Amino acid sequence: MDLDGDGRLDILSGSWPGELFLFRGSKSGFLPPEMIKDKTGEFINIGGGVRKDSQFGVLVTGNATFEEKNGKKILKYHGKEIEYDDVKGAATTGTASTVHAFDWNGDGKLDLLIGDIGGNVYLILNEGTKTNYVFGKETKLVSIQGGDAGPFVCDWDGDGKPDLLVGSGDGSVMFYRNIGTRTEPKLDKPATLLPPSPVEFGKDASAEPKRGIRSKIWAADWNGDGRLDLLVGDFTTQKPAPRNISDEEKAQHEKNKKELEEVRNSYSKLYQKAYGQEKPTEKEAQKKARSEFTTVSKRMTELYKKVPPEYENHGWVWLYLRKPGPPAAAN
Repeated sequence: MDLDGDGRLDILSGSWPGELFLFRGSKSGFLPPEMIKDKTGEFINIGGGVRKDSQFGVLVTGNATFEEKNGKKILKYHGKEIEYDDVKGAATTGTASTVHAFDWNGDGKLDLLIGDIGGNVYLILNEGTKTNYVFGKETKLVSIQGGDAGPFVCDWDGDGKPDLLVGSGDGSVMFYRNIGTRTEPKLDKPATLLPPSPVEFGKDASAEPKRGIRSKIWAADWNGDGRLDLLVGDFTTQKPAPRNISDEEKAQHEKNKKELEEVRNSYSKLYQKAYGQEKPTEKEAQKKARSEFTTVSKRMTELYKKVPPEYENHGWVWLYLRKPGPPAAAN
């Protein structure tokens, strides 16, 4: 993908905070990332910004950092310095943006399709030129029920018009056929290419690889038969391979497991006192609660290292070869 039209491939990425990052291609490789701005000069982060919150005094959705300046605690967010105190607190979160660049309206310029954690897919048209992009205001294209929308545009049904594929937080993949034109796309009702993932998590995780959640997709003719195939990346958990340990080690593991369960319960209760609905209004009481929470958090981290994991996190890429048949089937 050559977003800036200089003849070199670039890398485009979303992020957990929500901003979009461009790694420009150069003769020596890829340059450091830069956050993409819209035509008003603001960093693109649909749904991002600063707001007051009932649980946290200040909540920033976006790329922010906690710092201290002149004895005061601040959140730095895109050049802004937002002051907060220990009593009201502050926190950051994100929109888990994903992004795909494609010439959506057939004018020869790359536009942006952006998915978010809520399951929405937005379109931002390039109002500039092929070599000097200028991104305008977003419009919502679709919303999916599974959340964590991951859009990808391709001519899935082979009619010469761009269609929309969307990966979902539940592991499914949806197909939106373009029933409009090449320059004025119009999306039909979705058809299911892949159903939600059947994977189990935590202690119920399978010992064998199974398709997971948070589908991120790509379509390409993998085997050169003239039909687009589907590649799906995911997130899942899996039981680790068993290993032989001594009776003494087993006994110590059981002891650590028992303590870990007790610490987990304390962690949940102390979180509510330090940051949740039970947070005291008095500054000293809040400091004490946060100190106790920090102590328990450290101990829980130590115990997790000593206890054999019940499951491991994995990410797989699955290949679905296209067979002859209806274009809405990934069979």
